[in-house]
Amino acid sequence: MKYLLLLGIICISMNSFAQEKIYLWPDGAPMAKSKEDADQPYMMAYNPATKNAQKSAVVICPGGGYGHLADDHEGKQVAKWYNDRGVTAYVLYYRLGFHKSGYTHPVPLMDAERALRTVRANAGKWGLDPNKVGIMGFSAGGHLASSLGTHFTDGDKSSKDPVEKVSSRPNYMVLGYPVINMDDSFTHRGSMFNLLGDTPNKAEQTLMSNEKQVTNLTPPTFLVHTTEDSAVPVENSLYFYLALKKAGVPAEMHIYEKGAHGLGMVNTKNEVFNSWADRLADWLKVHQVID
Repeated sequence: MKYLLLLGIICISMNSFAQEKIYLWPDGAPMAKSKEDADQPYMMAYNPATKNAQKSAVVICPGGGYGHLADDHEGKQVAKWYNDRGVTAYVLYYRLGFHKSGYTHPVPLMDAERALRTVRANAGKWGLDPNKVGIMGFSAGGHLASSLGTHFTDGDKSSKDPVEKVSSRPNYMVLGYPVINMDDSFTHRGSMFNLLGDTPNKAEQTLMSNEKQVTNLTPPTFLVHTTEDSAVPVENSLYFYLALKKAGVPAEMHIYEKGAHGLGMVNTKNEVFNSWADRLADWLKVHQVID
């Protein structure tokens, strides 16, 4: 294993495609409780083969109810899917709000902002287009991704940190069966409590109900969900789509009749649902993320 301490990057070889571990704050994350990995957010970078590499990138937020990270079927496999299409993928290991960790809002959003900014600020060095950096999330990771798409900031031009100078706005969003709402009506209660605490106040619930925060600056968005989802009701995607449409934001949504929650990108138990990956590839072509 080769350590590049200056960049906070660890190069690893695994599963036949290269990975890099990139700490978001190499000198220590703000509000961190220790130096352990659970307290120091990082990304695993998955780089496509040189022969088909494009200049697009995506930051992937696995789900897990803000209590754990489902980084296999909602992380590594997703990164491989993007790599096969020439897109560089970064799986985000953000800090969690489960009682053991205790990182409630705004810490996960801080981590997502920093991840997007890190990719954009290093785009030239990493052979990427800073205007083709997207965010993708599943379930609670979909809430985090949609939070970035509705709560992004332009960057601090006066900062001495070059990463903090650039915008955290994603150029596109992909949301898989996302948690969107946080105000009790059709939320996922575990995600709500892990993110906002045991007694969330109404103002925070409204602020983090992202269907209420959409503007015409929210990035183009692709949504997928199932009607049968009993963990995260399909209304989360429906209301977000309607908000996007009202704001004039380009959006595409696919609702499948059958399928439980948490199916991921490719699920052998639901071949019909798997077809959404082809629909996503078409959408990414429309938005010039892939050729």
